[in-house]
Amino acid sequence: MAHEQQLPGETSQDQSGASPGPELRSAPRYALLIRTAKIIADGREFLGIIRDASTTGLKVRLFSVLPQAREFAVELVTGDRYPVELVWQADDYAGLRFPQAIDVERLLDESRGTYPKRQIRVQIAMGGVLHSGGEAVPVVFRNLSQQGACVESEKWLLMNELVRIETGVTPPLYAKVRWRSHPRYGLIFEHTFRLEELARISAPLQFAQALEDHAHGSERPPAVGEA
Repeated sequence: MAHEQQLPGETSQDQSGASPGPELRSAPRYALLIRTAKIIADGREFLGIIRDASTTGLKVRLFSVLPQAREFAVELVTGDRYPVELVWQADDYAGLRFPQAIDVERLLDESRGTYPKRQIRVQIAMGGVLHSGGEAVPVVFRNLSQQGACVESEKWLLMNELVRIETGVTPPLYAKVRWRSHPRYGLIFEHTFRLEELARISAPLQFAQALEDHAHGSERPPAVGEA
């Protein structure tokens, strides 16, 4: 990790052509190879990669445009969450500002926090059909990661049982039951998603749910459950 004033090959003007503003430029920044994070917009979660960080803000690589929202936050793989303001977004990047200066060393330390050293999970509502023991039953996804998912199923599943799930928006998913607390089950996939694949799958679902919530004049309740 290099302690730098700017990313290699960049001037003080961002590559996208949008200026990050004096607050984001003034603090020393840490140029990162990769730090996976979620950008949370009014409860909807979008995957991104932190490209540099300072005590006052972040530059994040996006996989989809962020929607308009009243509140934004960034959540790290450790579970630590920071409120932020969206300063700019252009092309595949966004500039985020912290309302107050933060401890950037803690932000970058993935060995600390509620969930140290685990893959990030996207809270999501997605339906599917689970095939198990010659039966096909409906399931609902509660979260999704590169390696697994938490689903709800009325059918009792066995520990280490191999199941197949059809969702209509992903390839067929083959997974084993890792934990169970009926009707919730934690699954681990036989084949993992790349981060970009996971982002491309989840972003349209998040936008669709946000539109539905807006139409009903409600906000998404916090999701629970882990894979």
